[in-house]
Amino acid sequence: MPAMFVNWPVTDLDRAKAFYEALGFTVNPAFTDHNAACVVVEEDHSYFMLLVREFFQTFTDLPIGDPAVSPSVAVAVFLDSREAVDAAVAAGLAAGGSEGHPAADYGFMYQRQLADPDGNVLEFGWMDPVAAQQGPEAYAQQQA
Repeated sequence: MPAMFVNWPVTDLDRAKAFYEALGFTVNPAFTDHNAACVVVEEDHSYFMLLVREFFQTFTDLPIGDPAVSPSVAVAVFLDSREAVDAAVAAGLAAGGSEGHPAADYGFMYQRQLADPDGNVLEFGWMDPVAAQQGPEAYAQQQA
């Protein structure tokens, strides 16, 4: 399976690491230094690379935007239950994050949005297993 790395600019690397660790993720010290931290979302598959803004700038000649003012991406992480979604967002709020929108409950899917202290947007969600495999219509038929 391929691995995915989401690169995010941050203004304070230590604060960013503490925030993501508060969400229950771990930092891989082998790929972490004064410029970047590798946050393990799912071992061998999904990672966040937290890059200090100056280092992030070396990846592009274009100006880096401020995600707190002009977000350009939201990364969704789906968990095993609604309760896990609520727990992740509560931990993120306690660690300095903010919630820009109220929870969205579609019956078959539940989502909450959480911005990290730099404004990078995470969406935590849960989806009914039937809907995840067969689509929302299958979930609706199951409920009827």
